[in-house]
Amino acid sequence: MLAIQAIRTGGPEVLEAADLPLPSPAAGQILVRHQAVGLNYIDTYHRSGLYPIKTPCVIGLEAAGVVEAVGDGVTRFQIGDRVAYNGTMGAYAEAAVVPADRAVKVPDDVSLEVAAAALLKGMTAEFLIRRCFHVKLGHTVLVHAAAGGVGQILVQWCKAEGATVIATVGSNAKAAIARELGADHVIDYSHEDVAARVAEITGGQGVAVVYDGVGKDTFEASLKSLGRRGVLATFGNASGPVPPFAPLELSAKSAYVTRPRLFDYIVTTEELDESAAALFEVIGSGAVKIDIGQTFPLAEARAAHEALEGRKTNGSTLLIP
Repeated sequence: MLAIQAIRTGGPEVLEAADLPLPSPAAGQILVRHQAVGLNYIDTYHRSGLYPIKTPCVIGLEAAGVVEAVGDGVTRFQIGDRVAYNGTMGAYAEAAVVPADRAVKVPDDVSLEVAAAALLKGMTAEFLIRRCFHVKLGHTVLVHAAAGGVGQILVQWCKAEGATVIATVGSNAKAAIARELGADHVIDYSHEDVAARVAEITGGQGVAVVYDGVGKDTFEASLKSLGRRGVLATFGNASGPVPPFAPLELSAKSAYVTRPRLFDYIVTTEELDESAAALFEVIGSGAVKIDIGQTFPLAEARAAHEALEGRKTNGSTLLIP
């Protein structure tokens, strides 16, 4: 089968195609023939070495497809089931073996392409909105990189919960996307002072929560944008990791900063199923629409990484085997 390996850590140039044997599922595993593979920023962290891996390594954590074989003891799935998974390394391939208790069934009204585009990003949005900080009617929230894959879901889902959404973007084109998604206010951080605009919009009160997947470049503005007892969820490093800061900086507003990971919110199979069910429900209801902004052939994973890191993508990106 075709697979894409990081032969060492580094830039997109370390991604190389390989012809690997089709794996067989061991006990408790399923073999999934991929129809679509999700591209996520965490893939670039693995490839670069920010999150350490042993190389050569087939990277990628998310895909959707059809169960082609099941290992001993598997009762959760049958051959022919439509499934999706995230969190299991090795998705950049035509097929992969996955622990059966880490995959979920895809409802008939959700395409496998949408499932691959949405599962990791959408479950990230789910835990951020419903469990890391419970967004409710009346809250004002700040969503960075609102035209990106996670950002688009956050904007729509927060609106569905009744929140006022302030979105940040980096261009006029992305501002238009954020407005179409329902953002109440849009800030272009390429030329606007985010914290000053947030203060203006909120009458100096700040926001209840900031969802920041950008990292280093937006962290200071995120802190300044918080209201009293506000929560800053810094969940990504698109611009680089957040530098060290003094906890005393939080005391002016009794603010909270958390650096959550999806995988700590879906530790058990029950948590995984509940998170996926909540996501598929808002997709099925139409409250959240998944924008597949671009697709690349699996063999062109290097170009996909270049586009993602160059901020040349909108919405979700798929690799197609």
